Amino acid sequence: MSSIKEKIASQNGSPGSADFENGHTQLGTVHDVENLTVLGYKPELQRNRSMFTLLFQSLAIAAMPYGFGGPLISAIYGGGQLPMFLGWIVVLILDECIALSLSELASRYPTSAGPYYWSFQLASPKYRTVLSFITGWTWLIGNWTITLSVNFGFASMLAAAISLFEPEFTVGAWQLLLIFYAVCFLTFFLVAYGNKMLPMVDTFCAIFTAISIIVTCICLSVKADVGRHSPSYTLGHYDTSLSGWNDFSFLIGVLPAAYTFSAMGMITSMAEECSEPTIKLPNALSLCVPVGGIAGLFFIIPLCATLPELADILKAPVGQALPYIFGVVMGTPGGGLALTVLVLIITLFCSISITVAASRTTWAFARDNAIPFASLWSKVDERHGTPILALVLTTAIEMLLGLINLGSSSAFLAFVSVGVISLAVSYGIPIVISLFHSRREVNSARWTMGGFIGPVVNLFAVAWILLEVVLFSMPTSLPVTEVSMNYAIVVFVGFMVMSAIWYGVYARKVYRGPPESDGLTVDS
Repeated sequence: MSSIKEKIASQNGSPGSADFENGHTQLGTVHDVENLTVLGYKPELQRNRSMFTLLFQSLAIAAMPYGFGGPLISAIYGGGQLPMFLGWIVVLILDECIALSLSELASRYPTSAGPYYWSFQLASPKYRTVLSFITGWTWLIGNWTITLSVNFGFASMLAAAISLFEPEFTVGAWQLLLIFYAVCFLTFFLVAYGNKMLPMVDTFCAIFTAISIIVTCICLSVKADVGRHSPSYTLGHYDTSLSGWNDFSFLIGVLPAAYTFSAMGMITSMAEECSEPTIKLPNALSLCVPVGGIAGLFFIIPLCATLPELADILKAPVGQALPYIFGVVMGTPGGGLALTVLVLIITLFCSISITVAASRTTWAFARDNAIPFASLWSKVDERHGTPILALVLTTAIEMLLGLINLGSSSAFLAFVSVGVISLAVSYGIPIVISLFHSRREVNSARWTMGGFIGPVVNLFAVAWILLEVVLFSMPTSLPVTEVSMNYAIVVFVGFMVMSAIWYGVYARKVYRGPPESDGLTVDS
């Protein structure tokens, strides 16, 4: 602990640790700069985030109506109402285990580097560099592809909304790709040049999402043009004949719920833009799932109660079930479009928030010389206070991967799946390392679950992560064709092979991992 005090003292240019001992103010706003220095980094980003704006950003990233509604077709294949409702409850519990596990790590090591920094600090010296490199690339791939899934989902839902008014209008692969590119460019400019307004955008998004859920709940419940189901049917109907997976269909049906909160850990990349991150960041992260989960029930239950015939929903344009359901339940294209527009606005906010987080992750990994041309991507634009070049790289990768849509009608499923798989694996690696070392680091964090509850929660988190990897690697329906195949594993393995080649050819010569640190503890 004395080494940390010495570092802070030298940073302040004063002997001893007078400021350090002043009521734990090291963990307060005054000492955020010193804390980051202790962790080995030079402060470069503006600290304009509070606990609430971080929570709102995490909720914007989850974007319940879109997060659940975008891949809703999987829940329809998976059996309908039962996996939609019960699957949501089950996933909330399991995802909260992940959120709590990440909160401890974020409290101990609050940097934008996130999981790969945690892996480096937690692992033994012999393996820490390689493990952090693997974690970092998995984390980076997850950030890129989950952001891609949101932007591509936005484009798909927009195309589906057009089909409500023009049923004869068919959106081809090229048209969908161009819509997707337009979304990417729009998001890029908003994120690159609107940094000062982004906390306000996240706050507005949270309020708008809550209002939209209430409006949707009322409209679906009142209109219900195809009728209302009984309570037992609403919460318990289960059709195993649609996916071809028979009794396994339920697990296919929980994929939308799992996707909704898959990117919750991305707000850890905002640690260097928040005051007192050792407390505020884990608080926001741990609250995201329960707050978002309760709000989501007000969206899901009315949807289950008014759902049209499942077989008809599977014919929805562009594979987007939600606009089709809205149009049928509301009884008119205009009514369906109005509700879809609400979801599209939420999706735009989600796109902005998730792109911000992905660009910060790219910048942080480049800062540690882990990606090609790292010195370029690690620059921060002084005028706007953002890593614009890292944002350029993030957007370019998205646009290149979007070309997969030209060869596969299930491209959106692949983007969703590889994003969830990558993020889940990057969460799992530091959690497993921490467990392997008896949680000796996180037990002394400012925010911790303790030595009894912590290991149990960690084990549930790891078990759920392993199941997620399996579920998101599988095709939604059987039999599988070349077009309907889930190419998530192909994309994931392809990226990992490229990162391995990069490490063998060059990165191992320059990448030494993030700076070593004792972390920030409750008594540090």
